[in-house]
Amino acid sequence: MKKKLLRAVRTLRWRNFPLLFLAGCVNAFGVTVFLAPVKLYDSGISGTSILLSQVTPEQLNLSVFLLLLNIPLFLFGAKRLGAAFTVYSIFAVAVYSGAAWLITDVLPIDVSMASPLAGQDLLLCALFGGIISGAGSGLTIRSGGAIDGVDVLAVIFAKGLNVTVGTFVMAYNVLLYIVCGCVIHSWILPLYSIVTYAAGLKTVDFIVEGFDRSKEVIIVTDKPEQISDALIGAFGCGTTKIAAVGGYSNAEKTVIYFVVNRFQIARMRNIVRQIDPKVFMTISDVADVFKNNDR
Repeated sequence: MKKKLLRAVRTLRWRNFPLLFLAGCVNAFGVTVFLAPVKLYDSGISGTSILLSQVTPEQLNLSVFLLLLNIPLFLFGAKRLGAAFTVYSIFAVAVYSGAAWLITDVLPIDVSMASPLAGQDLLLCALFGGIISGAGSGLTIRSGGAIDGVDVLAVIFAKGLNVTVGTFVMAYNVLLYIVCGCVIHSWILPLYSIVTYAAGLKTVDFIVEGFDRSKEVIIVTDKPEQISDALIGAFGCGTTKIAAVGGYSNAEKTVIYFVVNRFQIARMRNIVRQIDPKVFMTISDVADVFKNNDR
């Protein structure tokens, strides 16, 4: 157990934490200053937390639900997504929750009835809330984590449901907005919240370069067996090994073809580089992945 803990600590990149701290603060600013004051809903667990904070006693505020709903999901996905991802994500959510509490309950900012910057203009609040919170989410993903537990559920269950990660997240959000409309007996705010979701989605897409796309990885290495076994063990999916010959050296090489989602890229890079520091590796977008689940 002690060795596993030390190994997990060594995988952490401490320079990621300042970016994760910034991401949590940015996300909190977008949600608490633009969305929550006018009762618009963010996507995923963040939007779920906003809804629950509106229909429960005042003590159960947004910050409380962010922790209560997100942390168990990240712990649930720890084995699949890795210790580093889990630590990064919990840290980002903790910062997000703490910053949201500071803005709403400590700082001299009135966010009780309207946005301090956009008033009650729903379109402005939806657009800027989505863009800013999307920037926070994108920064978190680039730093090796996630700021919303729905992303974890998507990574874990999307493959079994034969849908993409993005489709899973979209389905969750559509269901969330339908529930919001039924709870508040109005469809105006849920419809504007779709604008928030679209703006956030495009922002994440801009920052992480591909929200709903897998990544194909081509690895040229002298250690194909070790790398292939490590990737299969870490991610639970297969690799393809292709015999090749170097065009310049005429030396025999092996090319490993591997497909990952965006949350797995940082961990995959670390695994490959630790085994073969001289590896040649390219990562490209994949628009669609078709596979036979029986194989």
